[in-house]
Amino acid sequence: MELTANSYKRSPFFLVFILLMLKMILFRQFVFQGIQVDRLLADAAAALTLLCVFELITSLKWKGFVFGAYNAILSLLLFASTIYFSYYGTVPTYTALYGLDQVPQIGESVGSILLPVYYLFFLDLVVFVVLFAVNRFKDGRSAGSKRVAKPLYVAIAAILCAAVSGGYIWNGSLIPNEVVQAESLGFLDYQVAAAIKASEKERAVKDGSIEQTAVFAEDLQASYSYQEGEATAAGTPNYFGVAKGKNVIVVQLEAFQNLGINLSVDGKEVTPVLNRLAGESFYFPHFFQQIGQGNTSDAEFLSNTSIYPTGVIAMSTGYSDRVIPSMPRLLQQENYESNTFHVNDVTFWDRDKMYPALGFTNYYERPSFINDKFNAFGASDTEMYRVGLEKLQALHEQKTPFYAQFVTTSSHHPFKIPVEHQRIKMPESLNGTQLGHYLTSLNYTDYALGQFIEGLKAKGILENTVLVVYGDHFGMQSKDNDPAWVSEQLGIKYNDRISRFNIPFIMHVPGTEGKTLEHVGGQVDIMPTIANVLGISLKDRGYTVFGHDLLNITKNVVGMRYYLPTGSFFNNEILFVPGKGFEDGAAVDIRTMEPVADFSQYREDYDYILELMKLSDAYVGLLPKR
Repeated sequence: MELTANSYKRSPFFLVFILLMLKMILFRQFVFQGIQVDRLLADAAAALTLLCVFELITSLKWKGFVFGAYNAILSLLLFASTIYFSYYGTVPTYTALYGLDQVPQIGESVGSILLPVYYLFFLDLVVFVVLFAVNRFKDGRSAGSKRVAKPLYVAIAAILCAAVSGGYIWNGSLIPNEVVQAESLGFLDYQVAAAIKASEKERAVKDGSIEQTAVFAEDLQASYSYQEGEATAAGTPNYFGVAKGKNVIVVQLEAFQNLGINLSVDGKEVTPVLNRLAGESFYFPHFFQQIGQGNTSDAEFLSNTSIYPTGVIAMSTGYSDRVIPSMPRLLQQENYESNTFHVNDVTFWDRDKMYPALGFTNYYERPSFINDKFNAFGASDTEMYRVGLEKLQALHEQKTPFYAQFVTTSSHHPFKIPVEHQRIKMPESLNGTQLGHYLTSLNYTDYALGQFIEGLKAKGILENTVLVVYGDHFGMQSKDNDPAWVSEQLGIKYNDRISRFNIPFIMHVPGTEGKTLEHVGGQVDIMPTIANVLGISLKDRGYTVFGHDLLNITKNVVGMRYYLPTGSFFNNEILFVPGKGFEDGAAVDIRTMEPVADFSQYREDYDYILELMKLSDAYVGLLPKR
């Protein structure tokens, strides 16, 4: 077939390329708040590689459809990724597709952060569909199904563009900071880099040994000085076994930041129940979230396993086919029954698979509760606790020790508490604001917990129970809550990272005087801390954990990724966030919340956390399948 100038006029190659580049620019503006021209080359190379391939393999009859589909699909991906970044603060990879079935469950939350300007990604599509229809009709009468020749220069262009993309991927592959990496590589090349990294991890797991990995993890942790001075007496850990044989109740509070503790608004305590509980318990005011893509379900995983989330997939989705060493399995050896309570469908975040993987005896989900239509998740915390108290009372009467986990939902984003359940009045300045809604939801969550505690007391259960309360993750969205404004409204220092990721951790041990402990901690430390007061040695039981008993250390460092880039950590002094590496990172004092100019002394913590999380990823990947 002869190639004619008219044939090329029918190909939408250049039109689609221009449209895609405009959308890449839009994406960079929304996500990275700026456009660096040199980095647009990465976007152009990746977009052109696919365009050239489609140009070569598609017949003239189908070019309009194929290029239109490419434009539409990429537009949808950029649109969804912009919303995702707005909520999570990170650029999603293809693995986020595993969580698409969760979106309907959080539709209200997604809708509340969706801005009309995001629809600019689709502005051209209506016009493009019309043009495609007209051109298709003309092509149908004139060109039929003839194929355009495959000119050598298109193939050469495809090879050159692929080489440029490959160069960007090679140079950016060692950047641990995912946001910086995505900005450097561009959206499409970032997906390729993520796939390559996942493949390398998979190969490493196939060649690895779980026993050897466990030894490496133990040796690494032994190399870090978690204690300053003597933290134990006579060789026995402090508080070891003070709650031996007692029940354990763990309450995971939805979207609960530590700022609510001891906070008053217009003279009214926001969390009076937790304030009292913290004063009577072990309370850790510098405790931080460490969740990954699985959010609340990752917090459940963390608290029960002391294993870091990988950050690339929800742990409930990616690892529920394993036999996971966990708190329920540990306590099963002590003849405990383990139950977990959540008012949503158990299929949400694949909990129907995660709970058996963790070894829970029973789980109670939506059908177990009366739906009082509190919010999008259904039943209120009060209803969840009502059912939970009934189940625990039955075990108490049978003298069966139990481990119970309660996952609350009443303070879930967007924090709209029904008027009849609101128990605190916000000042005029906070009415209608997310901060006002948020504090109102924390107050209700606190009230419901108080009712539960009173019920436990009345049934004679609390006096024989270790009660653990912690937050799963942050609540307030950055774009809706300027830190300076929040500080002014609440009369506190508020930092968008330190304060936002700071969650409460309170452990009440009956018969033991509590205290406030100032060293840093994270969700990876929950399991070892509980095991200590129960008198269970994780080492003696052959458990590999990546956190520490917070009652027996005074120095600590915990890593965080996903909501912060890989390599970020909290230690007793600072929050550190890397740039392309350590040297161009940034540090903030976790107490004064002021920038720390010289953070060179913390290089050891950075290298240590990167290696620790790498070993954690390898360990969970090597766990035997069920």
